[in-house]
Amino acid sequence: MSDLPIVLLPLGADEDALDACLAALESATPAGTRVWLGDGAQAGPRGITIVERWLQRTRLQAEYTRRGQPVAESAHLQEMLHACGDADVVVLSPDAQPLPGWLPQLAACLARDAAIATATPWCNAGETAAWPRLGEISPAPPEPALTAQACAAMPPRHPELPAAVGHAVALRGSARLRAGGLDTASFGSWYAALTDLSLRLSGLGWRNALCETAFVARLGEGGPADGDLDALAARWPAWHSRLAAFLMHDPLAEARAKLLALHGQLRDSPQHDLFGAPAGESGP
Repeated sequence: MSDLPIVLLPLGADEDALDACLAALESATPAGTRVWLGDGAQAGPRGITIVERWLQRTRLQAEYTRRGQPVAESAHLQEMLHACGDADVVVLSPDAQPLPGWLPQLAACLARDAAIATATPWCNAGETAAWPRLGEISPAPPEPALTAQACAAMPPRHPELPAAVGHAVALRGSARLRAGGLDTASFGSWYAALTDLSLRLSGLGWRNALCETAFVARLGEGGPADGDLDALAARWPAWHSRLAAFLMHDPLAEARAKLLALHGQLRDSPQHDLFGAPAGESGP
């Protein structure tokens, strides 16, 4: 599916999370999607075996690379982003589990508004993009097909987020290049480097949007490396107060309530048994 963004999956050291991530990626993503598994010398022998077995049977157009020596998370991701040039990409956390239709919905979000530089889907552990409760870690959706169908039925308004969130984020290639990519000299973690990139994009007139028509589950929230929060505060003194105001006023309350209501409506629908569509066929 060359019209879809390239999926970048930087591997971690948690083999069980990686196994679950690859299984969900396989079942929820259209066949032929380009996927790059980038191993920053993090995966152990079992993790490499999991990847090799997955590569042998995947329907996706997948490649695997491994660095000779480990580097900081942000530096590894910047290497991957640089290699993709101006292509649109989606960075997927190695402990994430995408739901059906996730990638076409993120691509559609970027296509609807040329000002959107980053698009973040809902997540059970998505911080500002969290569902069903803002800023809380909830269990993964127990009915993934139903949740995906409910998200696809949401009005695609794509409201503003304070910054993109790292469970899964679509990055517009042209915007990323204009902003200069990730600042690997100042930030070690993807968590902080993505926040910094989002704020620079916003300063250039781009938007960091919620893709309320897609959902990607995750085991837990991301976090900063040592010193990253201090660096963010020094560069963006208003960031923490802006984030606190977002969490306090909860501008996404109506959207989360709408998604919950759609769950109830679809669960009561006689077509509920149709939601388990074949992999990659959910969403536009």
